[in-house]
Amino acid sequence: MSKEPKSQDLNEDQVLNDTNTAENETVAENEAAESDNVSDENKDATPEAENWEQKFNELNDNYLRLHADFDNYRKRTLKEKSDLLRSGSERVISGILPVVDDFERAITNLQSAEDINALKEGIDLIYNKFLSFLEKNGVKAMETNGLPFDADQHEALTMIPAPSDELKNKIIDTVVKGYTLDGKVMRFPKVVVAQ
Repeated sequence: MSKEPKSQDLNEDQVLNDTNTAENETVAENEAAESDNVSDENKDATPEAENWEQKFNELNDNYLRLHADFDNYRKRTLKEKSDLLRSGSERVISGILPVVDDFERAITNLQSAEDINALKEGIDLIYNKFLSFLEKNGVKAMETNGLPFDADQHEALTMIPAPSDELKNKIIDTVVKGYTLDGKVMRFPKVVVAQ
């Protein structure tokens, strides 16, 4: 009798093990089937995901190229700007050098010259040559005498009583000339205004 319950216990254990094994196999088969379904879904999603990844890579590549192009553009324009400034300075200096040469000749002749009128004439010629150079480069002297005083265009050094009613609030003398460069005031004239 004692053998029967043991064998019965063994049979029950074996049945339980067989049942568990069968359940495990069923679960494993279900999981395998689900993973096949998931992999089938992934296979379906993979072309779309690859398409998005390809679009992302294209956009990223375009962004990097655009950024590099802009950086190159910025560097190129900075270089062009500095070259323009340098060439503009060279042009101005090359225009001033003949005037400097004339001044040097005048100074050399000043020491040996006996005719003062010739020296005055020479200095006038140099002055006119320099004014001509300035005008060619867009610099013009501002006319002020006799014009009404404008605080936006003139700097009043002093105010004196007006000699006549016609000259009230008008400029009667210019102490320092003003100049414009292509219409922009480079230096405001310093003037005396009648009150």
